[in-house]
Amino acid sequence: MTMRTIAALCMGVLMTVAQGEAAAAEPAGHITGVGGVFFKAKDPKALAAWYRDVLGMPLEVWGGAKLRYDAPQHPPALIWSAFPATTKYFAPSTSEFMINYAVDDMDALLARLEAKGVAILKRTDDDPNGRFAWILDPEGNKIELWEPKRAPPP
Repeated sequence: MTMRTIAALCMGVLMTVAQGEAAAAEPAGHITGVGGVFFKAKDPKALAAWYRDVLGMPLEVWGGAKLRYDAPQHPPALIWSAFPATTKYFAPSTSEFMINYAVDDMDALLARLEAKGVAILKRTDDDPNGRFAWILDPEGNKIELWEPKRAPPP
């Protein structure tokens, strides 16, 4: 599955979500969104500190972060997608997951990452859905950074 295919699927999901919000209310008993992302780490405190110090993740005293859906310029939905076990999309990571973080200013974030010695694996600025870049965290988990395409001003 290519990045463009995934991005196109994501935009289709976002459009479907927006259309579904206008439809009649669903009966109770279904998933409304993601309540958290949890994973194992070899050194959770050190990894959390890296996410705080390098990516600017706003850590709480309990060691995790609350990321708001209603933050300015944040996409209106979170994308959930299962990939085939044989996908190479997460490479060079060998982890079974990859997290995509929406960002407000790709250039500023990448400049901060490079200043902290983080290698940018790849970036693209010409995707119809916005700008993307990929990095690895200290435990080898691939991170996808996404600056959504902004609507042109009216």
